[in-house]
Amino acid sequence: MIQVLFFRAGSKDLSASMDGGSGAYDRLVVCFGEMLIDFVPTVGGVSLAEAPAFKKAPGGAPANVAVGISRLGGSSAFVGKLGDDEFGYMLANILKENNVDTSGVRYDSTARTALAFVTLRADGEREFLFFRHPSADMLLCESELDKNLIKQGSIFHYGSISLIAEPCRSTQLAAMNLAKESGSILSYDPNLRLPLWPSEEAAREGIMSIWDQADIIKVSDDEITFLTGGDDHNDDNVVLEKLFHPNLKLLIVTEGSKGCRYYTKEFKGRVPGVKTKAVDTTGAGDSFVSGILNCLAADQNLIKDENRLREALLFANACGALTVTERGAIPALPTKEAALKLLHNVAAS
Repeated sequence: MIQVLFFRAGSKDLSASMDGGSGAYDRLVVCFGEMLIDFVPTVGGVSLAEAPAFKKAPGGAPANVAVGISRLGGSSAFVGKLGDDEFGYMLANILKENNVDTSGVRYDSTARTALAFVTLRADGEREFLFFRHPSADMLLCESELDKNLIKQGSIFHYGSISLIAEPCRSTQLAAMNLAKESGSILSYDPNLRLPLWPSEEAAREGIMSIWDQADIIKVSDDEITFLTGGDDHNDDNVVLEKLFHPNLKLLIVTEGSKGCRYYTKEFKGRVPGVKTKAVDTTGAGDSFVSGILNCLAADQNLIKDENRLREALLFANACGALTVTERGAIPALPTKEAALKLLHNVAAS
């Protein structure tokens, strides 16, 4: 039913709202955190040790979200640190080619751009090997922040990886405070990467240490189980009692191809996924975040209207669904037209 509603009354309105706003900076989404090089095996279903060769690809959740928003026709900026090396400049150029504001990007001459080797094994488990000892993204200092850029954002989006080590941890906290004071909505996607943390307990404590500051949180069903110490991620009571805090405007639980659940102070529900043939799930969650944040940047009142919120979440589901149909995160991030076309085809079928 939601698909039918979307196209009879919603898609035109939603499309118009995504094009709305009196200027680019009224809708600017500032994404803070890491950008790195992913090395992915040239063949699927093997361990890192078994891989015959690797192909490099741009990665890092906050950077993916920034590119995703721009690809959808929105306005985005990336704040972070890269190595003063060939990989660092390659990544910065990818951001520029995708119309992402890079005025908040800094370069470090003493540390390299982060590298990650990532594979999807035959058993379906992802395997990671990170080279960050330390990497440039971990060394961003508060004095290097482009404060004017952060103040201009309507939404400030971040993850938890920058919380792992100083000085980047303190820099992220300072940037969050500055964004909040400037009237930005704070958007948090924990993006759990256990191999990067010293221990499971450190990861749980670090992720939850800033939980109550966010206005919007997107969390996966697996992350709920981890953060709650093994509780049932399908249980609404678990989500509401352990993860919903008094200042939260919107909590989204993503469930992969099944869609997502949403919780606000006034209502809660589920929006179905959009079926596509999955080739590579890398970046699907980031594409989903791009979709919902782009809608919210254009119209923050979406959160207060359940029907319109459901439309925006369905659009975000379509963004994620399109991303899994191609290899790599950034190359597969969709345009707004492609997402709307997919929804139209689903509604018509």
